[in-house]
Amino acid sequence: MRYEDIQPLGLRIQENISRVLVGGKEAAELLLTAVLAGGHALMEDVPGTGKTTLAKAFARSVSGRFERIQFTPDLLPSDVTGTRVWQQDEGCFAFMQGPVFCNILLADEINRATPRTQSAMLECMAEEQVTEGGQSHPLPTPFLVIATQNPVETQGTFPLPEAQLDRFMLQFSLGYPSRADTVELLQRFSRSEPLEAVEPVADVRQLSEARSLCRTCETAPDILDYMAAFAEAARNPERVRLGPSPRAVLYWLRACQAWAALHGRPYIIPDDVKRLAVPVLAHRLLMRGLGQQITPAAFLRELMDTVPVPTETRE
Repeated sequence: MRYEDIQPLGLRIQENISRVLVGGKEAAELLLTAVLAGGHALMEDVPGTGKTTLAKAFARSVSGRFERIQFTPDLLPSDVTGTRVWQQDEGCFAFMQGPVFCNILLADEINRATPRTQSAMLECMAEEQVTEGGQSHPLPTPFLVIATQNPVETQGTFPLPEAQLDRFMLQFSLGYPSRADTVELLQRFSRSEPLEAVEPVADVRQLSEARSLCRTCETAPDILDYMAAFAEAARNPERVRLGPSPRAVLYWLRACQAWAALHGRPYIIPDDVKRLAVPVLAHRLLMRGLGQQITPAAFLRELMDTVPVPTETRE
């Protein structure tokens, strides 16, 4: 694969997803960005907006091992990672792999599980391995988690801890469809199930190669300085209790490289940085003051207007 092949690859996958998901082009682009940047994606929205459909459509578009876990309050960590089972014939315990041993894992309604079970995902997402009984078991490559969650105000949910939120490269929402998209949705699903007709248009080997090529995307020094200044401003101690970590800034860079590649450019421009600031950084921020009305997303948009943007670009 060449760098120039990344954009056509992304367009094929997006077109496949659009056959199932109506009006989800932006969400599909962000999901692909996380995939090619080597990160995990978190989709938060009210039930029924198409989060699971998007994840399934992507998984069917890429040939590889796909697993889905429906997170519930009674789910145990071993139900996710696996456990040791006594083998009568051999007279010893053997590790039985859980559903996390796959290429694409759909963690559906992840915040309905207890914090104990949620924590079972930390090592998997950060180090792509499972440690059990003192032994480490590597996960398949590539390994991607697509998680969905309902808003924390929804009944029966447990907020994800900051450490786990920091493992997700991107967080985004689909939102409600427009009136025209709703009509198309009704027409499309009235007589058939489009998801069942989706065929793979890529494989996990191509995704791995594309990930490596995205790292070669050129990043000018003034872009790096802009990102560093933006991250520093986002840690304002008077307004922010928890700012973006160094890992968050690195994820931001990786996401910008993948976004540029998906749009046919071998270099990052300031618009890429600004476009991905909210999806990458907002879910990591904790604002100060219970009565403060500004949200992390609104705060980041304020910074876009105040932090000086590099004026010299490659375009």
